[in-house]
Amino acid sequence: MKLLVAIIRPDRLEAVQLALRKVLDENDTYRITVSPVEGHGAQQGEVEFVRGQKVRPRMIAKLQVTIGVNDDYVERAISAIIEGARTGSVGDGKIFVLPMLECIRIRTSERGGDAI
Repeated sequence: MKLLVAIIRPDRLEAVQLALRKVLDENDTYRITVSPVEGHGAQQGEVEFVRGQKVRPRMIAKLQVTIGVNDDYVERAISAIIEGARTGSVGDGKIFVLPMLECIRIRTSERGGDAI
């Protein structure tokens, strides 16, 4: 099991969701959580002008998409995220792949891949 954490542009969320649905069929198992986050990478914020002065915001609004998947679906999910999130410009985001040691469904106490 892996936990994929993707930082994407807010306007690319729908495209990422569509790409995931296209790549992962009804029998494939994944769960998704989306949270608003702020940060910066290489682009360091877009320059704005305030009262005639150049101002570079410190943080940029992004979305953090967290997806738990079974090992068989990791590469397909990564490809779908890239397909949906890519614009070709600096600031498209990052994907982090983390090992998921355990997943537990609270309602039934199922564990592991069955709980995803």
